[in-house]
Amino acid sequence: MSNTGSTVVRDNTIELTPSYRLPLFLLVGAIPLFWLQFWLGGAIALFAVFLCIQTATLRLVFTETALDVYRGRTLIRHFPYEDWQNWRIFWPGVPILFYFKEVKSIHFLPIIFDPEALKDCLQPLPRI
Repeated sequence: MSNTGSTVVRDNTIELTPSYRLPLFLLVGAIPLFWLQFWLGGAIALFAVFLCIQTATLRLVFTETALDVYRGRTLIRHFPYEDWQNWRIFWPGVPILFYFKEVKSIHFLPIIFDPEALKDCLQPLPRI
């Protein structure tokens, strides 16, 4: 097992480390909104807390054949690469959303992982 700072590599799998940038940015941004519009600031702050919890509990693991999503040690989703048609990271300068399309469905994930390591893992996969 090796740890590269932004990823953990073991047995030909890459586990992305969490990144709290997006949730913390939203949480800090919600503070001034409390004085302008209480409900809007509260909604954004609640969403930021939700993202913090997701960041702490979810893990993306890139294997040789699939992207696996874990909550703790429990596998909750398995996305085989053979079903992927396209992927994209929205707003590359400030990455906040990861999109990928499979044969039967479309998925969006907030960038709560190291965006550079995510991009490195996605490079060999199909992209239109």
